[in-house]
Amino acid sequence: MKVWYNGNVMDANECRISILDHGLLYGDGVFEGIRITGGRVFRLSDHLARLQRSARALGIELPYTLDETAAIVLQTAAAFGRDEAYIRLLLTRGVGELSLDPLSCEKPQLICIAAEIRMFPAATYSQGIRLMTASSRRPGVDVLDPQVKSLNYLNNVLAKREARLKGFDDALMLNQSGRVAEASGANIFAVIDGVLATPPAYEGALPGVTRATVLEARSHNNLPVSERPLTCYDLLAASEVFLSGNGAGLIPVYTLDDTVIGGGDRPVFEQAVLDYRDFSAAHGTPFAPYRAANLAVG
Repeated sequence: MKVWYNGNVMDANECRISILDHGLLYGDGVFEGIRITGGRVFRLSDHLARLQRSARALGIELPYTLDETAAIVLQTAAAFGRDEAYIRLLLTRGVGELSLDPLSCEKPQLICIAAEIRMFPAATYSQGIRLMTASSRRPGVDVLDPQVKSLNYLNNVLAKREARLKGFDDALMLNQSGRVAEASGANIFAVIDGVLATPPAYEGALPGVTRATVLEARSHNNLPVSERPLTCYDLLAASEVFLSGNGAGLIPVYTLDDTVIGGGDRPVFEQAVLDYRDFSAAHGTPFAPYRAANLAVG
């Protein structure tokens, strides 16, 4: 694992961050999870644009330009050196007083981590994962807009913990109205009467970059897609259900609350995997030209 911090790339165990950073104290910050595949950083400009939008929503100013931030990501990826990996780009409000007052933080802090991908066991990508419906609900958009990818993931963590303790792979999260939002850390798709459907952002779903890729690829092939509210009944009645995320990639769902989804065949999912691979090759930024000694941003 490699970390970019204050202009230097280092091993993770060498990084030292202040205990007064508001990201640690209050979850006061935003982040992006970015996939590295085939030696390329996937849809980097889209991720940085979303990071900037999330930061603006919280009133945090990026300490570097988007071009400089992109260079930081590529430098960190090059230092890690793996063709298949995961980037976690964090922006906190920075060091401040031991107080909720965000105005005590004078300088936002950017951190970039490159690490191995560890989401689900390899076998689940062919067999499918076992989902359970979490007992806790996703906060409404009037509490915390899901389009803001904030560091406050306690709601997701508790749902994941509940699922794992009960022997499931992941949790399905519902919104305050009992409709489908997403999984604990991934968007959800369902094939209903031949249409690929996914919940919109106002239902509590983060508009994921991988999610957008699936929708764009399917629309490009003139196949039907729909962003619409979904219920648990819709998922149980679907012919296929799968998840999408920057860390997990695309992964099929085998059961929901121990009820088997579909009849075993997953033609839409299999095509989505092929489309995602093609899209990744065409929309990735190579990091090979970057080396740790080539860039100093700080």
